[in-house]
Amino acid sequence: MTIGAGISVQNGDLVVLGTKILSGVHDNIILTPASGSGMTNGAFIGVKSERDGSHNVFPIGKLQDLRFMCTFRFKLWWMTQRMGSNGRDIPFETQFLLVEGKQLTQFGECGSHESVVYTVFLPILEGAFRAVLQGNSRDELEICLESGDPDVVCFDGTHLVFVGAGSDPFEVINSAVKTVERHLGTFSHREKKKMPDMLNWFGWCTWDAFYTNVTSEGVKQGLESFEKGGIPPKFVIIDDGWQSVGMDPTGIACKSDNAANFANRLTDIKENHKFQRNGKEGHRDEDPANGLAYVVSEIKEKHDIKNVYVWHAITGYWGGVRPGVMGMEHYESKMEFPVSSPGIQSNEQCEAFDSITTNGLGLVHPEKVFSFYNELHSYLSSTGVDGVKVDVQNILETLGAGYGGRVELARKYHMALEASISRNFKDNGIISCMSHNTDNLYSSKRTAVVRASDDFWPKDPASHTIHIASVAYNTIFLGEFMQPDWDMFHSVHQMAEYHAAARAVGGCAIYVSDKPGNHDFNLLKKLVLSDGSILRAKLPGRPTRDCLFTDPARDGKSILKLWNLNEHSGVIGAFNCQGAGWCRVGKKNLIHDEQPGTVTGVINANDVDCLRRTADEDWNGDVVIYSHLGGEVIYIPKNVSMPVTLKPREYEVFTVVPVKKLSNGASIAPVGLVKMFNSGGAIKELRYEYGNISNVEMKVCGSGTVGVYSSMMPKRILVDSKEVMFGYEEKFGLISFNLDIPIKELYLWYVLMEF
Repeated sequence: MTIGAGISVQNGDLVVLGTKILSGVHDNIILTPASGSGMTNGAFIGVKSERDGSHNVFPIGKLQDLRFMCTFRFKLWWMTQRMGSNGRDIPFETQFLLVEGKQLTQFGECGSHESVVYTVFLPILEGAFRAVLQGNSRDELEICLESGDPDVVCFDGTHLVFVGAGSDPFEVINSAVKTVERHLGTFSHREKKKMPDMLNWFGWCTWDAFYTNVTSEGVKQGLESFEKGGIPPKFVIIDDGWQSVGMDPTGIACKSDNAANFANRLTDIKENHKFQRNGKEGHRDEDPANGLAYVVSEIKEKHDIKNVYVWHAITGYWGGVRPGVMGMEHYESKMEFPVSSPGIQSNEQCEAFDSITTNGLGLVHPEKVFSFYNELHSYLSSTGVDGVKVDVQNILETLGAGYGGRVELARKYHMALEASISRNFKDNGIISCMSHNTDNLYSSKRTAVVRASDDFWPKDPASHTIHIASVAYNTIFLGEFMQPDWDMFHSVHQMAEYHAAARAVGGCAIYVSDKPGNHDFNLLKKLVLSDGSILRAKLPGRPTRDCLFTDPARDGKSILKLWNLNEHSGVIGAFNCQGAGWCRVGKKNLIHDEQPGTVTGVINANDVDCLRRTADEDWNGDVVIYSHLGGEVIYIPKNVSMPVTLKPREYEVFTVVPVKKLSNGASIAPVGLVKMFNSGGAIKELRYEYGNISNVEMKVCGSGTVGVYSSMMPKRILVDSKEVMFGYEEKFGLISFNLDIPIKELYLWYVLMEF
C-alpha cells in the first residue's frame, strides 16, 4: 500500500521516507493521503471496524527501539512531556507524538550517511469523536477513540491520526498542524491569529498574592507597591475572587489551602461586594458607577494601566451557574454530573474534579451560552475591562452526555465564547487556561494565548524544574495553535531568577504574582524596560533540536536548552532541570533525586533554528555569543561549539548574534542591552554600510548599557545625532555605551557607529 510520496504500509510495516517507524501494522489499518496543498509526506491513519461504541481502542502497530517525545495529559487540565523508545512507554491521553527515525543513505563505494527522519503523529477529531494515542504492553501504538456520550456510538474512522514526516522537526510539526487545519476547518493556526497587546507589557496577576481573598483595595496596594520600585505593571489580571458566587444549601464545601471552593456556583454576572465602592457583604449596590467600573477606572487613571483582565471559568464558575437564580433564568442552566474518560482516570486523582462530581455543575444550555457570554462580557467591557482569562475549560469534556458528545459540546461553547470575545474585546482579549485537550485546540479559531502548563506552585519545591521543562516541551505542540503563556511567578523566591530567565526566552507574556511589598526590582529590571514594555522574542520558545528526545528532568545527565529569535539575533536559555518529574506510579510530581548532579552540554549557532533569517545574505556562519551571567563575549566560528556546565537548578542565557564582515575588514555583531536577560531583543533595526560607508546604524529600545562586538574600535558613536562616550575592551572586542531613560514610550534610539 503506497500513499503519496513518503508514507506507506509495506509488508506490515509503516514506512516513512524509507524508514520503518512501526512494525506489525494491523490489517484493519488504512491510510488516506492528505489532499489539497498540504504536506507531500503526509497521510491520515484510520481503521476499518464493524464495532460501534462511545469508547473504542484500536492497535496500529509496534513502536520499538526508536526515540520519541510525546505530550500527554497527566491531569484533566494539563499536559506534560514523556520520552521513551518503545510503545509501552507512551502514556494514556497522548495528544502529540514525535518519533526519531534513522535513514541510511549509500554513496556507492564512498560509504554511507545516516540522516534523521522526524515523524509526527497528531490524533485529531473526526465527527463527534476525539482520538488520542496510547501504548500497550506489546509495544503497540493504539488509537483510543471516544465520544463522551453513551448514545453517540457511530463513527467513520478513516481520518483519526495525521502522520507527517521530514528532515526538519519544526517544519514537520508546523506543516502537519496546518494540514490538519485545512482538513478540519474548525481551528486556525497561531500565525493567523491576532495577538493581544498585553503580551508586550509587564503585568501582575492577583492569584498568588491574594488567592480568592483578593479585594479592590488589595489590587490598589499591589500597584502602588510596584510603582515605588520604579517597575509599574501595564496590565493586571484580577483572578478568581471578584465574582458573585455561593454554595447551594445542600452543597459540600471543598476548599484546600490557597484554592477556590469548588462547590460554589455563579449567582450573578456582576462583581461581589469586595469590588464595589463601600461594598458590604450580603448587600448589592446596583449603581454601575459604584461597581467594577469604579475600580477599573481608578486603577487605569491612577496607575496608567493599559489592560485589565478578569478571571472566569468557561462554565461561569467552578460549579457552573446556579440553576433558576433570579436574573439568570434565561440561560437555562441545568445540573449535570461530570464523568471523566478512562484515560484521565488512570492518570490522575483530582480534588477539584471530585468536588464537582459530588456537587454537580450548573451547565448553561449550549443554545443559550452565547447569550450568557455576551451579557457577561458586555457588562465587563462597559466597566473598562479589556479581556478575560477563561479557566477550567477541560471540564466540558466530562459533560458531553446528552449533548451530542464532548466534541460537539466543546465546539458550541468555543464558538459562542470567541464570538462574544470578538464583539466585546476588540484586542482579542482572552487567555485560555486549563484547556489542554484537543477538543479545545482543534475548535479554536480566534483565541491566541494559552497557558502552557500546570501552575507555578510557590510552595512546592518539586514543581519548579518540572515547570520549566513542561512549558518548553508543551510549547512544541501548543505553539502551533496559540502563543503559550508560561504563567506568573514570584520575583522574590529561591527559584525566581530561574523562572525569569525561562520567560525571557519563551516569547511569552511576562507577569508576576508578588504580594504587595514583596518584590525583587533588580531582577525585574532584567525583564522590564522603564516604560513597562518587555523585550519579547518573536516565536514561542522551544527546546533545541538536540534536546527533543533527551529527558532533562529524569535522565541525570541532559541539559535543557531553549531557543528563540529576535529581529537580529537568537537567544538560548540553558537549564539544569534534573531531579524531579511526574511519577506514573504515584500519579503526582515527585523529587526523585534530592541531590541531582551537574550537567554539561554545548552551545552553538545551530541551536537557534532559523538564525539565518536574522543575518545578511552573505553571512558565513560565524557568531558572537554573549553569556548573561558570565558577562563574556566569545567569537564562535561556523560549526564550532562552546561548552556549558550547570549545577543543580542553575541556568544561563546566551545571546547569539550573526557576525557581519564590513568592507573595511571589521567584524561586527550588536549584542544589545547587556543587563537584560534577552539582550538582543533591544536591537529593533540594523543596517550595515548604508551608502557604501563602513558605518553601522541601529535603532535600539530601552535604557542602560549597550554592548556591540567589534574587531575594530569605532571612530565615534552618535545617539540621536549626539556623540557619546564609549568604552572598548580590545581583548574581547566589546564596545559599550549607555542609553538614557527615554521620555517617550516605546522610543527607539537612533545609533550610528562610524569606523
